[in-house]
Amino acid sequence: MHGGGPPVTAGKPLAAAYREENVDLVQKGCVNLVRHVENSAAFGVPVVVAVNKFATDTDAELEAVRAAALAAGATAAVVCDHHARGGAGAADLAAAIVDACERPSSFKFTYELATTITEKLEAIAKKIYRADRVDLSPEAAASAAKFEAMGLGNLPVCMAKTQYSFSADPAAKGAPTGFALPIRELRPSAGAGFIVALVGEMATMPGLPTRPCFYDIDVDSETGRIVGLS
Repeated sequence: MHGGGPPVTAGKPLAAAYREENVDLVQKGCVNLVRHVENSAAFGVPVVVAVNKFATDTDAELEAVRAAALAAGATAAVVCDHHARGGAGAADLAAAIVDACERPSSFKFTYELATTITEKLEAIAKKIYRADRVDLSPEAAASAAKFEAMGLGNLPVCMAKTQYSFSADPAAKGAPTGFALPIRELRPSAGAGFIVALVGEMATMPGLPTRPCFYDIDVDSETGRIVGLS
């Protein structure tokens, strides 16, 4: 979720702006990082940010990300390159996580389970996504009333929403505010113990087949190689 730079398209090379040092662009893009740090800290637990270092990243760009994370309330923001150096590249990150785990915390939820389904939706939309309001379709509103009458009103809510934006619009990058979050449909997952809210045009994934593929995945005890992934 960039902060105003050229568009990033899957399958196409990155624009030059992303391959050359551009601290200003990095700082603009950090508005999304800041939102995530703020949201995580709101749960009352220490927040550790892993800043993945790639070959094209400069020290100034990495420091800009670290500074933004710390200013937003992160306990630590650690530059790491474990994808290049393996475990050694994440040693400092691991130490920061150990330190965070030893700090006092006061975990709290975004909403109380005793509130209504609509109130839970509003709490998530306003506190996490920064929406102004929730717009329930007539079908969703009717489902909320029905589920509560069935005794399912105390279940937590799982939002099925685009991962590309805090809003329901995948094109709304960065950290948008002041929008309405449309709830198209509510579905009960009584066995799992939550209500699924379909946000905007978001579609859910198909269910597993009768025989899930993990049954055919194994480790060859002689070679140590994983088999059955392809």
